[in-house]
Amino acid sequence: MARNGTVSVTHDVPVRMRDGVSLNADVYVPEGPGPFPVLLMRSPYNKAQGQDSVYAHPSWYARRGYLVVIQDVRGRWTSGGDWYPFAHEAEDGYDTVEWAARLPKANGRVGMYGLSYVGATQLLAAVTAPPHLACVVPGMTASEYYDGWTYRGGALHLAFTESWGVSLAEDTARRRELHALEAELLASFSAAGLQFGTLPIKEYALLRREGIAPWFFDWLEHPTRDEYWERWSIERRYAQVRVPAFHIAGWYDIFLDGSIRNYRGLRERAAEEAARDGQRLLIGPWHHVPWAQVVSGWDFGDEARSRINEWQLRWFDYWLRGVENGVPDDPPVRIFVMGENRWREEREWPLRRAEAAEWFLHSAGTANSLNGDGALSRERPGDEEPDIFIYDPRAPAVSLGGRSCCRYLVSPMGPADQRPVEIHNGVLVYTTPPLGRDVEVTGPVSAVLFAATTARDTDWTAKLVDVYPDGRAINVADGILRARYRDSLSAPALPSPGKVYEYRVDLGSTSNLFKAGHRIRVEVSSSNFPAYDRNLNTGNGLGDERIGDCAVATQTVFHDSARPSRIILPIVPRP
Repeated sequence: MARNGTVSVTHDVPVRMRDGVSLNADVYVPEGPGPFPVLLMRSPYNKAQGQDSVYAHPSWYARRGYLVVIQDVRGRWTSGGDWYPFAHEAEDGYDTVEWAARLPKANGRVGMYGLSYVGATQLLAAVTAPPHLACVVPGMTASEYYDGWTYRGGALHLAFTESWGVSLAEDTARRRELHALEAELLASFSAAGLQFGTLPIKEYALLRREGIAPWFFDWLEHPTRDEYWERWSIERRYAQVRVPAFHIAGWYDIFLDGSIRNYRGLRERAAEEAARDGQRLLIGPWHHVPWAQVVSGWDFGDEARSRINEWQLRWFDYWLRGVENGVPDDPPVRIFVMGENRWREEREWPLRRAEAAEWFLHSAGTANSLNGDGALSRERPGDEEPDIFIYDPRAPAVSLGGRSCCRYLVSPMGPADQRPVEIHNGVLVYTTPPLGRDVEVTGPVSAVLFAATTARDTDWTAKLVDVYPDGRAINVADGILRARYRDSLSAPALPSPGKVYEYRVDLGSTSNLFKAGHRIRVEVSSSNFPAYDRNLNTGNGLGDERIGDCAVATQTVFHDSARPSRIILPIVPRP
């Protein structure tokens, strides 16, 4: 046992699970007789770190009267058992919560915190309703692990899944004493080293070797929403959750939509009224990590600084210690309005006062690139020529910023000037004239595209962009839809080449003030790589295709009176 100021720390405390496997935890205990409430973090990222990229050190919380437990999940770092993402977190979470509640000096009330996968360990535990779990603070995490985690709109979250997979595999190689492989995995985890262009994906050599990451290839074997994914879905089990939750999200986070669905689903369907009333949602301008004022080089101002430690402390003080600090009276939603760069409190999400306004695509048939004639307006189209572009998977439209994970220099994250993408003819660009007044877009954004392809399958992408008076084109929201998943994520159906379909592309949610003098822009293309895997246009199975299988597609986007392609923006009235 080591001393850390007024906090005693015991490392590698074994916690026995119901199947006999022991998971190790570090336990931080405040001085004094107690009893103290417990804060629990269950992480695959090394308990020694305690997710310090976002949170204060565990001893900070311990000095404020909390007994803090940081645990390595099953099969990770110092804990026993075999690692397989999501598989054991519900039962292991239940067992750990109940163990922590019985620790010496514990008062029997346990709260959980952490982000990303550590948000998943909270919610998967919460669906099992451990009797001593009193509240959770899941940060930037999903509501299921198919759509919004591994896939989106049927497309693979390539940059995230491959980089996360490489990162996770490092520890597995270390545990198995595969030191050369561990070194190679570590060296690969850099912006230059990750092999996002490797085809076929199922032969990704780094993760194939020594059977180091079988779960990654299981994900590729399940490209649709099926029972493999449904067994871990939080959405299917909201009615089993009995605790209040403080959901932390970011406008540029990969799991933004899942965080919002968790808030809304639990507010509507949690098992008890106190849990339903106790749901809170906070959305900042951040990407996945860290949560800071400057996001991918873009400064959102002093208000954008994360105060997660004080926010959590206030939350835990109320739910775990009974401090009357006004938490129940807080508005349930707090959002950061980008552009205005201010926090605002709201009573619901989405906002009832937001008008779903249709903004239509227009051109004389050549909206290709910034040099084209694409326009965006509230006026419905008449008899207009369609726009045509070529999508060649060998030369995809590249990702600049966006909603990926988990490191800025590895995966495309955050705001970025889109002009280097928009100069290519494979990207259709539609822009309003300079706005005569401020326009606030707050809520879910979607695009409706009437489109045809010559390929057996393809992707459709859409992006909402804020164009500044100096020409900078900053991404606000984006989405993708694989054509075969246009009607269902569980029952794909290939499109017929040449047939016009109505595609509804979900761009997720945002809150952005397009200021007077700015312009609103929509980009349409067929790739956003490497954020998402390239559709090779063949209609074949995910991950089996080689570069030689690529088919070049001719894409046609219609915007006439009968086929009015458009983006739907939630416009909030302003004074």
